[in-house]
Amino acid sequence: MLGKRLKKGDTIKVIAGKEKGKTGKILSTIIARDRVVVEKINLIKRHKKADAKGKGGIVEKEGSIHISNVMYLCNKCGAGVRIGYKIMDEGRKTRVCTKCQETLDA
Repeated sequence: MLGKRLKKGDTIKVIAGKEKGKTGKILSTIIARDRVVVEKINLIKRHKKADAKGKGGIVEKEGSIHISNVMYLCNKCGAGVRIGYKIMDEGRKTRVCTKCQETLDA
């Protein structure tokens, strides 16, 4: 499973599909299905039946994208990069950019 590498709040770049080249922030991850939901990307329309208040109509929301179609967007490199891991001196495991070796976790 690749779902552990990307986390909620990470900035990503879409590398494949109809939204290719767009960037956005991860709203949620679906680890069991290796998918992520990204802000303002892969918008889908759902028809909502009116409730007691009369609120109904066509609702637009974000659909999920497979994790293989996105890459982490490194702040220092400014490009989509792979994520590696490094064990810090305190014994803590952190994510690092494989291009510039910048630590991704604060």
